[in-house]
Amino acid sequence: MTMKPLFIAATIASLLTGPALAAHSLNPQNAQRSYGAGIVTEGGRTVWLAGMGGTVGPDGKKITDFAEQTRQAFRNIEKVLKEAGGSLQDLVSMTVMIRNQSDGDTFVKVRGEFFKSKFPASMLITAKDFANSDILVEIQSEAVIGDRLK
Repeated sequence: MTMKPLFIAATIASLLTGPALAAHSLNPQNAQRSYGAGIVTEGGRTVWLAGMGGTVGPDGKKITDFAEQTRQAFRNIEKVLKEAGGSLQDLVSMTVMIRNQSDGDTFVKVRGEFFKSKFPASMLITAKDFANSDILVEIQSEAVIGDRLK
């Protein structure tokens, strides 16, 4: 019977302390390349996103430019995160695959348009082929939405 009062006390304490930050960025943060060394998460809801490209624009037209495919991929990720109750700022990690190594700096520049701070941990890989032959960039990512760390 002594466990019940402890459980009640712990529940009340957790309610009174309020929400904390869902993700805490580890150093070093690299603002120039828009990524962080790592992220610590606690609580919240974890959202694992499928690899997303950006070969079709909102107008239904095919996108063949690398930078614009990257922007559309981030917009696609943002749309899914919004449906889950979050935003791009909730991303904690991304694995990025690009067709041409020479597009790496362009990817970093475009990613910087979407992330000004609180950078997700990131890996950039050159991939020869994709399931869709029109894809120049594909981003698989994870987000944590909700409770906050202190």
